[in-house]
Amino acid sequence: MRANGWWRTAAIYQIYIRSFADGDGDGVGDLAGLRARLPYLRDLGVDALWLTPWNVSPMADGGYDVADYRDIDPLFGTLADAEAFVAEAHGYGLRVLVDLVPNHCSDRHPWFREALAAPPGSPARQRFWFRPGRGPGGSLPPNDWRSYFGGPAWTRVADGEWYLHMFAPQQPDLNWEHPEVRAEFEDVLRFWFDRGVDGFRIDVAHGLMKTPGLPDVGASPDPADLPYQDHDDVHEIYRAWRRIADSYADPRVFVGEVWLPTTAQFIRYLRPDELHSAFNFEFLCCAWEPNALRKTIDDTLDTHRLVDAPPTWVLSNHDTIRHVTRYGREDTTFDLGNRRHGSPTDLSLGRHRARAAALLTLALPGGVYVYQGDELGLEEVEDIPLERIQDPTWERSEHTDRGRDGCRVPLPWTSSAAPFGFSPSPASAEPWLPQPASWSALSVAAQEPDPASMLQLYRTALALRRSALVSLPPDLTWLTTDDGVLAFRRGDGFACVLNLSTAPSRLPDHTSVLLASAPVTGGFLPPDACAWLAL
Repeated sequence: MRANGWWRTAAIYQIYIRSFADGDGDGVGDLAGLRARLPYLRDLGVDALWLTPWNVSPMADGGYDVADYRDIDPLFGTLADAEAFVAEAHGYGLRVLVDLVPNHCSDRHPWFREALAAPPGSPARQRFWFRPGRGPGGSLPPNDWRSYFGGPAWTRVADGEWYLHMFAPQQPDLNWEHPEVRAEFEDVLRFWFDRGVDGFRIDVAHGLMKTPGLPDVGASPDPADLPYQDHDDVHEIYRAWRRIADSYADPRVFVGEVWLPTTAQFIRYLRPDELHSAFNFEFLCCAWEPNALRKTIDDTLDTHRLVDAPPTWVLSNHDTIRHVTRYGREDTTFDLGNRRHGSPTDLSLGRHRARAAALLTLALPGGVYVYQGDELGLEEVEDIPLERIQDPTWERSEHTDRGRDGCRVPLPWTSSAAPFGFSPSPASAEPWLPQPASWSALSVAAQEPDPASMLQLYRTALALRRSALVSLPPDLTWLTTDDGVLAFRRGDGFACVLNLSTAPSRLPDHTSVLLASAPVTGGFLPPDACAWLAL
């Protein structure tokens, strides 16, 4: 049995720094803006904050192209600002996790610049995946791998060699077979742990190691056996990292971004000597449908029980379609490879379901993630002018995929005109992505005085979760219900009921309704609503 760490039941709030709060008026979120809004996060009732990359970066992919892992990008502030932020967050009782991007770095990283200046076969190139090409004169890529962002995963340099980048060309993959790469990142871990950071979210945690020889994928690849991900040797990396995390008096924490097709693959990353937890993408991608949701919940609990790891529950993040939009569509699933931009969406229905989904996730055992803006009921912004799109996916897909900018639009804080308090007034620049005029009604200032708002629902639910639910047993018991209704009990005194049918459903016997996503009338829960009951 693992130790009962804080992370097992934590409510963690994801901050996409560029879009949270702008303190200096340049139109981009920063540490000054974040520090000024820490009281808001304390009052929201979360336990920890997860920050997307804050390191020095050319921002070819929103900071996921790191040029210096030990410093803060000037766009966000300074190293001293980061240290002050961590201390202030701790003063508010908030833990801090930050993004670590180990699969690749920036093409501006000193190592890669050194590699480009060095000849083929040089030691500097061994830290990356440089290879000669195939075909006449080496004019073809070394293999058939495709970038996640579209196009070939290889770019040719002036001397004729090619280098691997599973994402954008500005993000060369590091060679984790090289001991200098492993030593470098172990030192980076200690650098930030020593400055009070409580843990890391590991980007592309499954992708660090590649199959020796870099073989072709082929015409009909097995999704569970791809040569650029989930190689067995990746687990020794995380065992080494775990030893470092556990060496601190207050042990540090790792959360993995692990997108893999099978449970057997996924669960190996959560063995007791590897990562502490990982994102539950099956739940995020699941349809708003009773059988699918129940199966996903059961599978999640069963899987994590095998290694005594806490399940996690998440509805949206910085890479996905916001769930208010997703739940307002006919197809309520999410597919990373087909975002279905522009699909007909009923935002009123989507917000109604999003309220219910919030109570469902917050009632389940384990940890939960809230992406910034979820608590405001923000939708995906699908009409960003083409000339304002920033995501490299847009160009790499030859303008067939608008990418992820729609879930990254800056938050609305006040009910005035844009930028809605995101930047100080007067600001020297407009927000880096445009905000919809309709977000005035969804701003923090508009929702705070309204007891029926999404923001107040989240605040109430997070407070109840902290005071009454996290101490309950880490399992649940399904209750017999009407068709299309899910209900479960945790312990002897709490139940959660979710009505996914098209008609009101009578609630099971209870002593009181603790909280509901929609009004309960005469003991009936309306469609697409969720209620917490005291039994």
